[in-house]
Amino acid sequence: MIIRQLQKIIDKYFFKGKIIVIYGARQVGKTTLIKSIININDSDTMFLNCDDPPVIETLTNINLAEIELLIAKKKIIFIDEAQRIKNIGLSLKLIIDNFPEKQVVVTGSSSFDLANEINEPLTGRNFELTLTPISVSEIINHNDFLFLKSSLKYRIVYGMYPEVVMKHENAKQILTNLSSNYLYKDIFTWQRIRKPEIIQKLLKALALQIGSEVSYSEISNMLGISKDTVASYIQLLEQAFVIFRLSSFNRNLRTELKHKNKIYFWDIGIRNAILNNFLPFDDRTDKGAMWENFVIAERIKLNLNKDIKANYYFWRTHQQQEIDFIEETENETCSFEIKWNADKKVRIPKKFTENYPDIPVKIINSKNFFEILV
Repeated sequence: MIIRQLQKIIDKYFFKGKIIVIYGARQVGKTTLIKSIININDSDTMFLNCDDPPVIETLTNINLAEIELLIAKKKIIFIDEAQRIKNIGLSLKLIIDNFPEKQVVVTGSSSFDLANEINEPLTGRNFELTLTPISVSEIINHNDFLFLKSSLKYRIVYGMYPEVVMKHENAKQILTNLSSNYLYKDIFTWQRIRKPEIIQKLLKALALQIGSEVSYSEISNMLGISKDTVASYIQLLEQAFVIFRLSSFNRNLRTELKHKNKIYFWDIGIRNAILNNFLPFDDRTDKGAMWENFVIAERIKLNLNKDIKANYYFWRTHQQQEIDFIEETENETCSFEIKWNADKKVRIPKKFTENYPDIPVKIINSKNFFEILV
C-alpha cells in the first residue's frame, strides 16, 4: 500500500479537542487512509459508514442523549461519507462541545454539501484537510525516483488515482468508469441537475481548453445554457474535486488581464478519459497542455499534503505575454514557467520581471520537475 503523506498531518491533529474533516474526490483513498491510522476493529473505535441506511437514520437529527448512548464507550469516532447526513454539522457540534476528549474524524467526497453543513456550526472546532489522488512524491517514496522517471509519460496520460497506480493493466477501464458520472455523482444527487448530459459536455469543453483562458460566454453559446449556469456548474465541479481554477494575477497594471480564469483537472487521467484519448504521450498534440496541468496539480497536491495554505494564479497580458503559474503563500510569492522540452530556450517576459522584481521565476521542465514536486 502506498503511504499517504497526509497521514503525518492527521496524526499531528489527533486529540487536540477538534474534529478532523477530510475532503476529497471519490476513490482517492479517504477510507483506506483512515483505516491505516486507526484500527476500526478496536473496542475504543467506532466506524460509521454513511452509505448504510441505518447509519443515516441514526445520525440524522440525533439529540445529545442519543449521541451519548451511541459513543459513550468510544474514544475515536470515524464518520465516512458524512455529506449524506442532514444537519451533520449540528450533530458534530454536539459531540465536540460535550465530549471534547473524544476524537471525531469525518470524510466527505464533495465539499459543496458537507462544507455548507459544518462550516457555521463548527467554526473554530475543526481542522480541514484535503486528500488528493496519489502525488509524485508519494510514488517516489513508495518506489524510487528512477521508477517515477521511467513511468512519467505514462502517468501524464493515465493520471494518479490510487487504483490506476496500483492496477495499471486496467487503467483505461478504471478511468472510464470514474469519468462516467461516478466522480460527480453527488452533484446529481444533491443539486438536482435537470440535464446531467450538460455536465458531460461542459467537462469535455473544459478538457479541450486546459492551459487556455476559459470564456464562460463561449461555453454558454456552445452548450445552449446561460452564462450563470456555466459558472454555477463549474463551481459545482470544483467542489466535487474534479477541476480547479486559477485566476489571473494582477496588481492593477493596465496591460494585465483581470477577472480571467484557467481551469485544470485534479487528475490528468480523468481529463483524458473524458476525451476518450489515451494515445501515448509522444504521439499527442496536447503534450504541452497536459504537462502544464500535471505539474500545476502536483504542486498544489504537495502543498496540501504538507498543510501549506497558498493562493494560485496565472499571469498574462493582453499582448499574450504570460507566466504559467504563480504561488502565493504567507511567506513568499514565486512563479513557474512550465515547458516539457528541457533543451528549448525559454524567454521570461520582460514586463513581468520589471513589474515584479520581487517574484522569482523558475523554469520547470521534464528534467528538473522534481525540484518543486518533492
